[in-house]
Amino acid sequence: MQHIIVIGGGVVGLASAWWLVEAGYGVTLLERAPEVGSGASYGNGGQLSYRYVSPLADEGIPLKAVKWLFQADGPLRFKPEADLRQYRWLASFLAHCRADVNRRTTAKLLELGECSRRAMQQLELAVPPESFHWRDAGKLVVYRSREVFAAAASKPGAGQVWTPEECGAREPALAASQHLLAGGIYNAGEAVADCHAFCLALAERLREHPRFRGFVHGEATGLYAERARIRGVETDGGLLTADAYVLAAGIQSRDLAESIGIHLPLYPLKGYSLSAPIRQDDVAPEISVTDFERKVLYARIGDRLRVAAMVDMVGEDLRHDPKRVDGLTRQVRETMPRAADYSQVSVWAGLRPATPSSAPIIGATRYDNLWLNVGHGPLGFTFACGTAAGLADLVQGKAPPFGLDGLTLRQ
Repeated sequence: MQHIIVIGGGVVGLASAWWLVEAGYGVTLLERAPEVGSGASYGNGGQLSYRYVSPLADEGIPLKAVKWLFQADGPLRFKPEADLRQYRWLASFLAHCRADVNRRTTAKLLELGECSRRAMQQLELAVPPESFHWRDAGKLVVYRSREVFAAAASKPGAGQVWTPEECGAREPALAASQHLLAGGIYNAGEAVADCHAFCLALAERLREHPRFRGFVHGEATGLYAERARIRGVETDGGLLTADAYVLAAGIQSRDLAESIGIHLPLYPLKGYSLSAPIRQDDVAPEISVTDFERKVLYARIGDRLRVAAMVDMVGEDLRHDPKRVDGLTRQVRETMPRAADYSQVSVWAGLRPATPSSAPIIGATRYDNLWLNVGHGPLGFTFACGTAAGLADLVQGKAPPFGLDGLTLRQ
């Protein structure tokens, strides 16, 4: 039985390990943290947005980004680094900010989203949805600008178009702020769930799998290569060896790949989330809500309200910026004033490893036994099962259930 080491114990690495053991491989999973799912997977927005997959790079975004930088509570922050990787990523991002590129990427992500939805359904017997608070909530995108709303509503297949009054009536959590809205677009079939709980549940099922060889908790410091093959993973506990390797370690994948001369076009987009308990008399959202202009996501996960937002380009800095937290809290209180107990908010920040196009990178490298499953950005939970299923097919020499154009590493 061929042995594969998966590097990374977030949602993407765990899903990769599961699909590989199911495909007949022996798998070891290497994770640097004491608990799986404790990095970018821990406190994310919780939305499984299979049909709402808008890439960040689009026509007009550079001008909007300049405006956001001067807004006190704007969705974007930028801090220049003494790191050429930041500027290479930005240059590539700007090159992707074209309408035709955005349309192609969106079409590819929609295809991947549908594959991911089906792959998640395949897991229901192994990982019961109730174990991670999965709920078919539907998705409502609300707009504050009449012009932006009209443009979104005019697109073919946009979804159900709701007036501000309908937004407040059908989602009572928005009733207090409906006067601030131009309208909303609703789509059924989108879900919410707890990504961290999903990681823990999937890890338990992996432990029970006869082909799973176990978790190794240690820091990967580099890959060791000879000629066209990877010979091992250097860790703080020594060298780990296997027949093949899968790199799925979030933003850490960037440094690990560079240790063997591979440049991954990844940048850590720092995001924040707030979680607050929902009391008996609170009016928490039943529908998954996205505030389009403010780029704020709302999801009811179990007995807590999860709010996620912001793109901070500040390198690998995980510290909580009090001004960013205060600004997000003000926006949440204004939009959904009675949704949760905001005096009991817990704050989280994570680094989302994004590509300039917003499309993940899946598949082979110039090393014949090294595979990639990286670059999911803010859609790691949404795409994890789909990219894992596709990766397992590729390792077996099969064609994945989605086209690879736009999803492979340019080498």
